[in-house]
Amino acid sequence: MTADKDKTPLLDVCDLSLTYRGEAGSTQIVRNVSFSLKRGEVLGIIGESGAGKSSIGNAVIGLLAPGIAQAGGSIRMNGTVLDTAADEARRALRGRAIASIFQDHTSSLDPLMTVGAQLAETISTLAPELSRAGVRARAIELLDRVGISDPLRRYGSYPHQLSGGQRQRVVIATALAGSPCIIVADEPTSALDATVQKQILRVLKGLVVDNGLSILLITHDMGVIAEIADRVVVMKDGEVIEQGPTGSLLETPQSDYTRKLLAAVPKLRSAPADTPPKKGADRKAILVVENLSKTFGGTSILDMFNTAKPGFALRDIGLRLPRAGVLGIVGESGSGKSTIGRILAGLETGRADRVELDDKIYDISRQGRAGSLLGRVQMIFQDPSSSLNPRLTVAQALIECARETARSADDTRHERVHARVIETIERLGLLQIHLDRFPHQLSGGQKQRVCIARALLARPKIVIADEPTSALDVSVQAEILSLLKETVSENRLSMIFISHDLAVVQDICDEVCVMRNGRIEDYGSSDFIFGRSDNAYTRHLIEARPKI
Repeated sequence: MTADKDKTPLLDVCDLSLTYRGEAGSTQIVRNVSFSLKRGEVLGIIGESGAGKSSIGNAVIGLLAPGIAQAGGSIRMNGTVLDTAADEARRALRGRAIASIFQDHTSSLDPLMTVGAQLAETISTLAPELSRAGVRARAIELLDRVGISDPLRRYGSYPHQLSGGQRQRVVIATALAGSPCIIVADEPTSALDATVQKQILRVLKGLVVDNGLSILLITHDMGVIAEIADRVVVMKDGEVIEQGPTGSLLETPQSDYTRKLLAAVPKLRSAPADTPPKKGADRKAILVVENLSKTFGGTSILDMFNTAKPGFALRDIGLRLPRAGVLGIVGESGSGKSTIGRILAGLETGRADRVELDDKIYDISRQGRAGSLLGRVQMIFQDPSSSLNPRLTVAQALIECARETARSADDTRHERVHARVIETIERLGLLQIHLDRFPHQLSGGQKQRVCIARALLARPKIVIADEPTSALDVSVQAEILSLLKETVSENRLSMIFISHDLAVVQDICDEVCVMRNGRIEDYGSSDFIFGRSDNAYTRHLIEARPKI
């Protein structure tokens, strides 16, 4: 935490109200919100999905979504009213005075440009006096600063060649390019594992202490709030419930709603030494994987001219998923967790001595339907925005999936399909009014719930959940985890659960596989991994998790 800050607010938001104008009329989504941000301070805004947190951040930087308008109040920076400033004046502030880190790292990066070229483009725009060599050196320095290993090599990588956590770190580096005095950080660490999250928070705190940077931190993670925020604003349904210093608010919250949020935070449990192992290993396996490996490079025409040896993304992976069981895969960004999921879902190729699903052997060297895995395994992706068709409403996307996977001709009738869709979304906490909305009209948490509904409607043999709760606030996260456990139990569904949140993995998984640099570092029952494993890397991951 920082101390002795300038008492004059750098940013002052007074009675801010925002309205969404749709076909059905106007709806107020933010009501009379007031707060201030001082120099060298981190102010956290926390609340459930749809509380209006991201809309407030967008209003501060002048990037409100179409249909959303400021209906009242004011936003001042250094005494200058921003909301009445000309567009050109506000554009001049972005990057230099106010920068942003958006929740969706995938849509923040151009897939056709290397991350180095994108970072260099931003730097040269904000600092035109730098030479080409100076721009490149600055870009590599920023990549190193946010914890990207081998920044010189990663400078030439495309976004799809990086893990989700690595892409988010590139976005953070881009925000730092113009040396702004305020950063609006919308879920900046939601895609990061515990150790990298701690590193990024340390970087942000260092910028606050050393450079007097101020951060408006929008998050649903109470652990992140406890780790870095000086003060907290708690929001619900577009209104401020309470605000105050972080320590006192977390220790003695005044509102029932804040107490509810704190109670929903998943916590790691210490298993006693005599805890018997769970019985996953005694059940018949629905999935057996032996010696799975994956290399990057060396396969395309362009790679013929590259003298570097192909690198291993995965090496000699062995997994066993019990029927109606849940296997957790944890590890740092870039460890190969998501690559395993994509291969087993038929979305990428690999090689293995054996991949057996439900007593049938599958060829993972062939992608898509050619390998026969596609459809039998469904994925819930880490990034809900890029996995939903922006041109389809929620109803169209879910009805299409339900109709394609109907078990009989009678099940394809519109009434049956629509009833299945409504039943599924309501169990996931969505309302029927969400069916007529497009993805961009939903919050991040709502979009992820649509993705979970789509996977369940497909009636797969195995669901691979890749960070399915990373975009959700803690109270909704608890509901989703409860639903996933209930679904596994009632339908004898088997699941591979990929996550960097160790408490969530402990809560839902029977067995846990710990990954590091494409290899299995540790493997065992959930109780063993979190309570009795003496593996140094496993203990390191557990200790790195934010404490609350």
